[in-house]
Amino acid sequence: MRFTSETSSDGVTEQLFTLGEIPGVLWTPDGATGSRPLILMGHGGGRHKKAPGVAVRARRFVAECGVAVAAVDVPGHGDRPKDEELNRIATENQTRVEAGAEPAPLIAAFQALVARRTVPEWRAVLDAVQDLVHVGAGPVGYWGVSLGCGLGVPFVAAEPRVRAAVLGLGGVRAVAEDAARITVPVEFLVQWDDERVPRAESLALFDALASDEKTLHANPGKHGEIPPFELDSTVRFFTRHLC
Repeated sequence: MRFTSETSSDGVTEQLFTLGEIPGVLWTPDGATGSRPLILMGHGGGRHKKAPGVAVRARRFVAECGVAVAAVDVPGHGDRPKDEELNRIATENQTRVEAGAEPAPLIAAFQALVARRTVPEWRAVLDAVQDLVHVGAGPVGYWGVSLGCGLGVPFVAAEPRVRAAVLGLGGVRAVAEDAARITVPVEFLVQWDDERVPRAESLALFDALASDEKTLHANPGKHGEIPPFELDSTVRFFTRHLC
């Protein structure tokens, strides 16, 4: 792991890093020493590791819970090089949707393809970040919606260090078997009028989770319209299960 920059504001230190070809960012409390919980965040499709939806949440988790938060660019996003195969598939999918095809199965197949690469990458990132003296091997949480959910379900299923997860805006296609292996507490977000993921698909994913403790948070609105108060709930959720 190589750090490339470090800045600080409002009590939160932000460090950009690279791990091999993976660009990432780590947020920690200013002057952090010793072990602490770590939350890995997965960004949405077409976004990146420091997208506002990620950065705002990450800084609040650090400021209010004292945790470390890490996020990385998934293949073909952010500071990663363009991926010709992924670009081709995304373009073909868009053309098919514009011609009247249902988007949900296309999105699911695309996310399953990307997940085969991101799951081992994210596990390597956990290894590297937890080796840092100001993070350490504390409990791990995961947050990811939309693409971050499609990639996060197989990651949480595969990674025993994850103790709690916030997921949502995703469907059951391609991840049902992984969901059935998730037993940690989950907070699951659904937008009732989601134009990208059919409501039935989201509810089926929630139902497929094998967790004894899981809560469904359903709000009116389209795919990208998660209400701000859900961040308050997420902070409480991670505080209860990680801190």
